[in-house]
Amino acid sequence: MGQEGTFKPTAWQAIQNATYPIEGAGNTSFSNVVLGAVALGVPYAIKYYLGLPFCVIYLYSRFAPRNRTNIVMPGKPLEHYMTIHDPELKSQYSGYTKIPMETFFEAYFVGKIDIVGDILEVFEARHDWAAFQFTMGQFKFFLTQWIPETLWHSREQDENQVRDHYDRGDDFYEAFLGPRMVYTSGIVSDAKKCETLEQIQDNKMELICNKIQLKKGEKHLDIGSGWGTLTAYAAKHFGSDSTGVTLAKKQTEYGNKRCEEWGVKDSARIKCMDYRDIPTEVKYDKITCVEMAEHVGLLRFDTFLDDVRERLSDDGLFYMQVAGLRATWQFEDFIWGLFMGRYIFPGADASTPLYWYLRKLEINGFEIHNVDTVGVHYSATLKKWHENWQKNRDDIRAKYGEKITRIWDIFLAWSTIISRQGSATCFQIVAHKNRNAFDRAALINNRTNAAVWKSDNKTE
Repeated sequence: MGQEGTFKPTAWQAIQNATYPIEGAGNTSFSNVVLGAVALGVPYAIKYYLGLPFCVIYLYSRFAPRNRTNIVMPGKPLEHYMTIHDPELKSQYSGYTKIPMETFFEAYFVGKIDIVGDILEVFEARHDWAAFQFTMGQFKFFLTQWIPETLWHSREQDENQVRDHYDRGDDFYEAFLGPRMVYTSGIVSDAKKCETLEQIQDNKMELICNKIQLKKGEKHLDIGSGWGTLTAYAAKHFGSDSTGVTLAKKQTEYGNKRCEEWGVKDSARIKCMDYRDIPTEVKYDKITCVEMAEHVGLLRFDTFLDDVRERLSDDGLFYMQVAGLRATWQFEDFIWGLFMGRYIFPGADASTPLYWYLRKLEINGFEIHNVDTVGVHYSATLKKWHENWQKNRDDIRAKYGEKITRIWDIFLAWSTIISRQGSATCFQIVAHKNRNAFDRAALINNRTNAAVWKSDNKTE
């Protein structure tokens, strides 16, 4: 769908780069002095967590200029990308009139709009047909659902959200996650190679176990273990005594069956419980938490880290992989984030820029050992999920219905792009207790060995 002589993306086997990497309107489009002045009358809590009052974002998004860019869009009419069936919508949006993104996907969910051609290609050209402005529907969701859930985050709320989401049906998730059943970012080993989804997930689990220097016989706790794949993998390949914890009943059943099938039922198990109920008398040598911490809530994050610290041995390592957002935001980032919070990961309000996570870890008694940003790896993972979903879409639609199938259409296609362009990303953080007696020398490895870093630019 590109134009000759405009932008030519770099070609990689592992990553499909953007056709039209437009820099959308955002916080760099206006004077921060002006925005700060407008923000003075807004409650401090909202201002602190968002970095900008939502009402200001709502208003500015409607006339914000696009950031500087030399990318030329195709300039196609709306009808080139979609067919609008609803007469009222059709009277408002046609030709070169852009449709607000939320208006589009809400209409798509219920069949008022159909996409023409490949959904991922249509989303690559979204700046040609979509307006990234906030709507009253999003404003209402933010005020009546997002804020109350952020402030509360009760046990009952967390349990209901997790079970409603993850106990839907294992076959629903297997339709895009594949046989590994891992709902977190994989790791690409080489951008010049086209690895399978199973390979990049195995790469990730191997990397995690190596990052925490997991050894035979060590007690390992995986908080938010999902379907138990990492728990079983650690026990099978590294000889650890691993325990996974999840709130979802079906995940617990699936995970324990996997431990048995992989021959590690005596050294790996999945327990159905709230992380707050993990016994404190048992200390773990290694604790992992892979994309679960976002769900504990902004206001409960300190308590969560205190719980982790209480259960970690003094010489242990804590691995936390978290989905995050960029601090230099664009309006598309917020619109996508609200979509995710409403339809895909309700309650995951603790998705923040990196500095917030690091500060929280440090003030709660941890020292950061290393950090990696793996958002582009997430894009590669999501692309694989999208491809699986398209293959199995008809079967899922027949069993689970049209609306949820269409919701996942948008989630997987749009998120492939969002994570590739940096709107959302993923951080891998390794930390330990900040104690004087901690043996920091034991953590020295090839990450700081210049000889192992290959450079194609070295002259001599």
